[in-house]
Amino acid sequence: MQTPPFQLARTSALGARDACCQPTEADLRTSRRRARLAELDSHLHCSVIGTCLSTGELRKLVPKFTDLDRYHASDLEIHHAAVELAIAGGAGAKALNKALDERYAGAIRRFDAARDPQALLDLWNDALKSGDIPPAYWAVMSHPHASIEVRQSAFGELHMLSHLVGAANRADIRRLVALEAENQALKEKVERQQVRLLELSAERDASVKQSNEHALQLAALTQRKADRSTEDLETEVERLREKVEEGERRLALHTSRREAAEQRALCEEEEMRAVRNRLGEAQALLKVVQAECAALERATLDADDRPGARRRGVEWVSGKRIVYVGGRPNSNAVLKALVEAAGGELIVHDGGIEDRKGLLAAALPNADVVLFPVDCIDHDSMSMLKRVCERHGVEYSPLRTASVASFVEFVARLGANAQNTHASAPPPSAFCLRHG
Repeated sequence: MQTPPFQLARTSALGARDACCQPTEADLRTSRRRARLAELDSHLHCSVIGTCLSTGELRKLVPKFTDLDRYHASDLEIHHAAVELAIAGGAGAKALNKALDERYAGAIRRFDAARDPQALLDLWNDALKSGDIPPAYWAVMSHPHASIEVRQSAFGELHMLSHLVGAANRADIRRLVALEAENQALKEKVERQQVRLLELSAERDASVKQSNEHALQLAALTQRKADRSTEDLETEVERLREKVEEGERRLALHTSRREAAEQRALCEEEEMRAVRNRLGEAQALLKVVQAECAALERATLDADDRPGARRRGVEWVSGKRIVYVGGRPNSNAVLKALVEAAGGELIVHDGGIEDRKGLLAAALPNADVVLFPVDCIDHDSMSMLKRVCERHGVEYSPLRTASVASFVEFVARLGANAQNTHASAPPPSAFCLRHG
């Protein structure tokens, strides 16, 4: 801790203190008057100004008595200048003293109730507990009954408190400084707005005055027009009526044009939305068709040139029994040959055109999967095969079209799903329940 700006108080009696710490007769005569800032010890000015006055307030006050620029001077320069003003006395010290008294008038009135140093210390300690330090510090330092011991105690506690605050709450201090700067900026903005409001008020008064003059001129003009002949007035009224009618016609024309343009815009927006929907459907259909073409191309390419070689992409049908309901005779024959070439069995039922529907119900329960093209099957057959498949637990699936590409693409997807399921299944356990 730095050496305080005065000798520390001793715990001995008043008569044992040094002569420099003894109150003089002049001090006793003026003890009922509050001490001014310039009358305090010069070493106390730094703590009083730094604790009790914000940087924003100092930036507004100090440049009035010094050559510092309130916008470009640093906080330290402003603080040093304020301390020098307090030490020098004069108008600057009076202004600082007035600012302190006005800002902390409530605390001063509250501390005026203290009639002795002990009561003053009690109020100071209460302020320390509540955290309301700046008002209490100025009220204690300027109090009529503030002895040197009281000021030593307040200075020492504030000095130690500054160390604690500086060590533990640097972030809070930065935020406080930022808030003070923001507060000062807002105050300056309010002042500028008040100046602007005064300017606007003056402009409004001038505008009102000018409007009154125009009103007087119009009144005089009306009086002069009243002196005209009735014929001139009727002519003027007719001309104005024609202009109003012309304006109404133009307004109606522009209104009709605007409504027509809005209607066209709505129609174009609906058409654009429909085109976007069709484009999305077309893109989705294109992806499906591309997938079907790719699957068909893989299926039509032989794995090798040997007779009976299996087609790639339809390996899943090997050993499977597939029931195909609906479709067209030409494509059905190709599908049957393709499945048989892959080692599977394809049972084709035309849905009741030439084949009896009773055969369909008998063929469904033993199938591995039932397929039907939605574009080439009647509703009765589709409803019946769904009921039979659900009753017997047989998997069924619709195809997009009765083409060979749709069939091959669906079979390829089944094969890919089966491979993924087999790859993700855990390997069989090597543990035997009988032999361990």
